[in-house]
Amino acid sequence: MIKVVFSRMKGGSTCPPRIPLSKVVWSWLGAFISMYFVAIISSLTEVDILKSMFLVASFGASAVLIYGAPQADFSQPRNFIGGHIISALIGVTLQKYLALDIALLGALAVSLSIVAMHFTRTLHPPGGATALIAIVGSAEVHSNGYWFVISPVAIGTLILLVIALVINNLSKNPARHYPKYWY
Repeated sequence: MIKVVFSRMKGGSTCPPRIPLSKVVWSWLGAFISMYFVAIISSLTEVDILKSMFLVASFGASAVLIYGAPQADFSQPRNFIGGHIISALIGVTLQKYLALDIALLGALAVSLSIVAMHFTRTLHPPGGATALIAIVGSAEVHSNGYWFVISPVAIGTLILLVIALVINNLSKNPARHYPKYWY
């Protein structure tokens, strides 16, 4: 059994080729515009950008997916929006109602989010980070309770989605269209 496990760790395939420069440029443009726009929205609400609720760290990972791999199942709107919102709900609920050690709460938030995302067919890896942020976030995050799900999570995902719809469909490459599916 152990020999089989270790033999699987060798891999066997070769690294895929580098993607064309045009795809790199579209990925950069989408990520830059969306992350900058989220920061601008934060500053317009007169919130310190460094403490801003709009700048959820997991959005950076989402930007990698929706701009760098827009055809991946993890990147589709259903997964992107659903994964973040479901995970935020789980993280906030655990933080509010379970008085457990933060390490245990964090582990529960991430693992339960994965289960929920699987059951709802909304698996989006950055959702695990969103759940964890609800647990380990600042006192401001905790005091916002379920408002965290609305702002920054739902509003931020909608901002990123709108920009992804525009940027990913500006390319003349027909294989770059976004999304593959909505629901």
